[in-house]
Amino acid sequence: MRVVSGKYKGRLLKGYNEKTTRPTTDKVKEALFSIIRPHINNSVCLDLFAGSGALGIEALSNYSSYCYFVEKSNKMIKIIESNVSGIVDDNEYEIINMSYERALEFFSNSKIKFDLVLLDPPYDKHYISNCLNKLINLDLLNEGSLVVCEYDDENFSSVHFDILKEKKYGNINIKVLKKK
Repeated sequence: MRVVSGKYKGRLLKGYNEKTTRPTTDKVKEALFSIIRPHINNSVCLDLFAGSGALGIEALSNYSSYCYFVEKSNKMIKIIESNVSGIVDDNEYEIINMSYERALEFFSNSKIKFDLVLLDPPYDKHYISNCLNKLINLDLLNEGSLVVCEYDDENFSSVHFDILKEKKYGNINIKVLKKK
């Protein structure tokens, strides 16, 4: 696994072979970031269900100004820490070890809003609808924010969003949403 574009391009990233993790392939990352790159510069990013942190690091590599990595697995937190160490400046990110629900409440209470949200939850949990609703109901998105959803067969509503792009890569679906 590696960073595929931007200022950290080519840097190797560690992964972890855990049943609940499924790293986004380099091919999918390249395609995804070519779609969203024009919207990343100076954005505040949320990598929810961060796993190894690869998507958030990719956003930082493409000039996102700050990234919050949210992950509840202690094992994966160590992987994220290892991956950002020596690559990303300490003042460009925060790693938050908690469930996505608690993290979203924390952001709401802290009045933190996002320009870019990367949603790559465990496919079998079907969390995307709930996440989209919480992002809207907790007022966590700036106007025109992008939400990137990676999923397999989950059906979810995007009533508060316009669909910028939908693409299928094998059994992986990507949907890029823009807040109305």
